[in-house]
Amino acid sequence: MKPEPGRGSECWDLGPALALEAPFPFVCAGCGECCRHRNDLVLSGYDLYRIARRLRLSPRIVAHAFCKEYIASQSCLPTLCLTPDPRTGHCRFFEGNACVIHNARPLACALYPLGQSIDPVTAQVEYHAQMPLCGLSVPERTLRRYLEDSAVEERIGIDARWAVVCTQISDQLLAAGGQQHFHFSAAARRIQKALYLDYDLGNEFYPQFQQNIAVLMPLLTRILTP
Repeated sequence: MKPEPGRGSECWDLGPALALEAPFPFVCAGCGECCRHRNDLVLSGYDLYRIARRLRLSPRIVAHAFCKEYIASQSCLPTLCLTPDPRTGHCRFFEGNACVIHNARPLACALYPLGQSIDPVTAQVEYHAQMPLCGLSVPERTLRRYLEDSAVEERIGIDARWAVVCTQISDQLLAAGGQQHFHFSAAARRIQKALYLDYDLGNEFYPQFQQNIAVLMPLLTRILTP
């Protein structure tokens, strides 16, 4: 099954959520194993925007050059998945045992080895651990410190809002019949532009995202209403 955006898709079913002050001793050792043979990295609009800014290319060019586009089967949302390097099968941005876009790496990469779930109603965020086969251990570290060091905490508001909005759009699409709706293709194109493509890299992401969604939602209602 392909990963789905916006519905806590970075979360594994691995037991209870971790408290922010819970011990979390994992420290990345820089081995690059999590970058090898990756073909499942779903990007949010914010992920794409950050990569585009780092590469100094438009979101549309980055999406076309480095991503696979598809309609997620469960949510019916237009989705972007980072495609691997065709020569190595590794992440496209993994070179010389290092990430060349490290400061703009996708959320899934910054989280590793954590899974993240976001409640689509309350926007409450929870974190779940998987057992990595790599890394170092520093016993005094907490989950909060890990999130701070990984720059996950500073973007959590945007990621939570993204998940909530994606769920709202998905619910609207599914209520209208999903891909069977006569105007689904038109709706999907509009959604993709609003979520991923219509961003000026000279301006911050979140105000543009809010503006895009404010325009999109009533438009979707008109497109999908019989």
